[in-house]
Amino acid sequence: MLQPGDKAPDFSLRASDKSLVSLQDFRGKNVVLLFYPLAFTGVCTKELCMMRDSLADYEQLDAQILAISVDSLYTLHKWKQEEGFNFPLLSDFNKTVSKKYDTLYKTFGFDMKGVSKRSAFVIDGNGIIRYAEVLENAGELPNFDAIKQTLQSLQPAPR
Repeated sequence: MLQPGDKAPDFSLRASDKSLVSLQDFRGKNVVLLFYPLAFTGVCTKELCMMRDSLADYEQLDAQILAISVDSLYTLHKWKQEEGFNFPLLSDFNKTVSKKYDTLYKTFGFDMKGVSKRSAFVIDGNGIIRYAEVLENAGELPNFDAIKQTLQSLQPAPR
C-alpha cells in the first residue's frame, strides 16, 4: 500500500465530460484523490454529496478534489448531472490507476471483480502523498477530519 511520503503515481484518465485529466495538471496544488466503488450506490452517493456540499472548505485549503471509480465515463456523466457534483469524476474503466494505488477489491458484492476500494489520498503540490486511507469495508467513509487536518498542515505559515 502507498504510504505518506511516497511519490504519488501519475495518471491520466477521462472525466465524465470526456476531457483527459492528469494528476500532473494539478502540480503546485493539493489534491484530494478519492476512489469509490460504484456510482449510483448509497454510500458512494453520500460520500460524494458530502464533498460537493463542502467544496468551499477544500478550496480554502487550496485543494482540488478528484473522484475515481471503475464506472464508464457515460455512467459518471449521468450521475454527475443528477447529483450536481462540482468536481471531476474520472473513469478508471481499465483499472490501471486503481492498480497503481493498490485500491482494488479482488471480489466485491455479487462476485464483481476489480471494483475500487473506498480510499482517500492527499497529495501535495509536489506530488507527494501526505495522507493515505484504504478501506476494506465499502460501507465506511474516509476520515474527512483527518483529510482536512492534513490539508491544513500543508498551508503556508501566516506572515
